[in-house]
Amino acid sequence: MSRLPTLFVSHGAPTLAIEPGSTGPMLGALGRELPLPKAILVVSAHWETAAPEVSAANSPETIHDFWGFPRPLYSIQYRAPGAPALARRVKDLLDAAALPAKIDPRRGLDHGAWVPLLFMYPSADVPVAQLSIQTHLGVQHHYALGCALAPLAEEGVLIVGSGSITHNLQEVFGGGPRPVAPEYVDAFRDWIAERLASEDVESLLDYRRRAPDAARAHPTEGHFVPLLFALGAAGSHARATRLHDEVTFGVIGMDAYAFGAPVVRPVATEGVGSAAGS
Repeated sequence: MSRLPTLFVSHGAPTLAIEPGSTGPMLGALGRELPLPKAILVVSAHWETAAPEVSAANSPETIHDFWGFPRPLYSIQYRAPGAPALARRVKDLLDAAALPAKIDPRRGLDHGAWVPLLFMYPSADVPVAQLSIQTHLGVQHHYALGCALAPLAEEGVLIVGSGSITHNLQEVFGGGPRPVAPEYVDAFRDWIAERLASEDVESLLDYRRRAPDAARAHPTEGHFVPLLFALGAAGSHARATRLHDEVTFGVIGMDAYAFGAPVVRPVATEGVGSAAGS
C-alpha cells in the first residue's frame, strides 16, 4: 500500500450524526475515495490527558460524552474493533521520540472519533485507536506528536485529527441565530488555508500571535491542536488539499483537509442544510 494522506476533519456537534448537512456526505465520499486502511488512529479534541495516552481496547465502547441532545443520538453504537497492535506501535514511536506515552486498555471512542467515522466507514469494519491530546502543552507539542507518528501513514494507518477549524461555543450559545458569519470567522479560516497552501509551518505554530482573531476563533486550543497533529504526521513539505469549508451556527468552521501524497482531490458534497457544530 502506498503512503496514505493524513486528515484533519471538523467533527461538529454530536448531532452531526443525525443532521449531516453537507459535512456528512463529504465524509462519506472521502471514505469511499481513500484506499481502505489497515487501521485508523484518531486524535480527538474530546480526550485530554496530562501526558499522551493511546487506547487499546479490543472492542471500544461508543462513548456518548454529551448531555441534553436528542434521544436518538444516545442509541447510536459504532462497533468498530479496537487496534491494540497499533496502540503498541504508537507507544513505541512516541517513546523513541522522547514523548513517552501510556496505553489505556479500556478507553472507548468519543464523539470526536465515532461521529466522523460513522460517515467515513459506516460498516465499522476498520480497527480504531485514539490518541489523547494535552492542550496545556500547546501546538508545538502536538505537531511533534504528529511528526513522531509519520511512519504510520506508510504502514496502512489512516491518521485523523478531529476538531474544528473555529470553535467559540460562547458565541454559539450566547449570540442567537446568525444568518451571516462574523467577519473574523472567514478571516481566520482563510488565513489558515493560505498558510497551509504555502507550507508556512512556522506561522501556523505561532498562529496565536499571527492569525486574525485567533483567541476569538479558539478561546481554548483543544479543537485546533488536532490540525497541527495531522499536519506533522504528514511529513515535511506535505501538500494540503482543502476538502470542505462549511460554516455552521454562523461561527463554527467545518473545514476539512488532506495532507500529503497521494493527494485526495476535493470531494463534491451532496445535499443542503446546516450540520450542527460544537
